[in-house]
Amino acid sequence: MNFLITGASGFVGSQLVKALFNRDSADHIAVLARKKDLSLNSEILQIIGKDGDNFFNEAIPSNIDVVIHLAGRAHILNDQNKDPLAEFRKVNVDGTLQLARQALKKKVKRFIFVSSIGVNGAITYGEPFSESLEPKPHADYAISKLEAEYVLKELFKHSDTELVIIRPPLIYAAHAPGNFSRLLKLVSTNLPLPFACTRNKRSFVALENLIDFIQVCINHPNAANQTFLVADDESLSIREIVEYLKDGMAKKPYFIHIPQPLIKLGAVCVGKSKLYDQLFESLEVDTAKAKKLLNWQAPLTAKKALIQTGKDYLESKSK
Repeated sequence: MNFLITGASGFVGSQLVKALFNRDSADHIAVLARKKDLSLNSEILQIIGKDGDNFFNEAIPSNIDVVIHLAGRAHILNDQNKDPLAEFRKVNVDGTLQLARQALKKKVKRFIFVSSIGVNGAITYGEPFSESLEPKPHADYAISKLEAEYVLKELFKHSDTELVIIRPPLIYAAHAPGNFSRLLKLVSTNLPLPFACTRNKRSFVALENLIDFIQVCINHPNAANQTFLVADDESLSIREIVEYLKDGMAKKPYFIHIPQPLIKLGAVCVGKSKLYDQLFESLEVDTAKAKKLLNWQAPLTAKKALIQTGKDYLESKSK
């Protein structure tokens, strides 16, 4: 099979390229990027797109079987744009549509779009998110991802190109960017953490588990024209997550009790309500559809993956 991957130099993309390169079924791999990546194997075709709004309109090869679209405009801290949603739409909706039109024209067999659990919402209240629930995007980024899903479904509706949509929650590994990187840095200290009584439930997905799921979706017949929520098998409290990370770092966790309403009030006062939600509220994902339809099982348990993440993070900092 011949693959085209966008976002190949990113956190998920770089790992996926390595995994596909080691597949017996991967004949050729091409990546669409803004600049040449010297770390990629020389056998991988690098298509360098032009900067600007037409980046995803760069011509792709005619022999591509599967497009895996990872690239996009992600969450940006302290976004200074006057209209952030418009900026997200330029890349995540318009850019995705440009790439999809090419895939349709080149008769690509399958188009895999990695979306976000944010499409479903930010918090669960007892009932986990599932594919059957009405989407309720909570932020500009998630709105743009949902709109991209809609335009893809409409474009491929009457075509031979099969669409697969994957919505992962927070993806973690020792080199994860964003909020998980900040959490790792915090956990690596000996500071007391205010999670003594935290009993929330959070669904994350280990990078290895997501890569495995994407590979299953490449050619499984039951994945065609489906949307999947994917996550580790276990939902954990932030306290349990910290405990496993600390275990991997060979550190003893030290928790203190601060009433949760007081923490929430403080977070609101300093403009960190979203961070509060991510740490103290619940976000659970139901992966029953992926397990039943694709017979998929996460290769790593959350406990094992988090402990290994803590260990890898500590080793990376000691080098």
